[in-house]
Amino acid sequence: MSRYTGPRVRVLRRLGMDLPGLTAKSGSKRAYPPGDKGPLGARKKRTDYGDHLFEYQKLRINYGLSEKQFRMVVKEAKRQKGDSGSNLLRLLEQRLDNVVFRMGVGRSIPHARQIVAHGHVKINGRRVDIPSFIVKQGMEISLTDKIKANEVVSETLKSPMLVRPSYLSFDPVNNSATMIELPAREDTPIEVQEALVIEFYSRQI
Repeated sequence: MSRYTGPRVRVLRRLGMDLPGLTAKSGSKRAYPPGDKGPLGARKKRTDYGDHLFEYQKLRINYGLSEKQFRMVVKEAKRQKGDSGSNLLRLLEQRLDNVVFRMGVGRSIPHARQIVAHGHVKINGRRVDIPSFIVKQGMEISLTDKIKANEVVSETLKSPMLVRPSYLSFDPVNNSATMIELPAREDTPIEVQEALVIEFYSRQI
């Protein structure tokens, strides 16, 4: 399964929840699944497998990863010491495209990913154009002058889509941020049962 590129509000309605990393829009205006049945199309009760799939889809779509990319993150989370579910959430939050979004650059993770890929982000003063780069504790994230002058980016820096997380120390003068600590479980911006995601892959990895 590739990275989701379809109508964003449609996927919010299908999942029955908002995904701030995917879009700032909300699917709550129509609190029923998409389809020709309209409001009469009630949500079906999920099976046990469906519950596992649902949690997996929430995370994968919110952070904008393809199936292959997400599988690699799960493998790394299982390889590291500690709880695999907590490791998974931390690794997703540490991705450079997500960190750039959480510091207030861009309207969504896809928007932040584009900014990173175009070479407008620096780590400790050096340009990094790899969205999957893992930002580590103590690293400084800064922007090029060109992207700071962008009207949309300038506005989101003043009013970020989400409250900046405690693991980032933001410098409003230079519009830069430093990861002062590793992301914690509570820094994940959506409700998710990460243990079900690990179980979902337990028979596949």
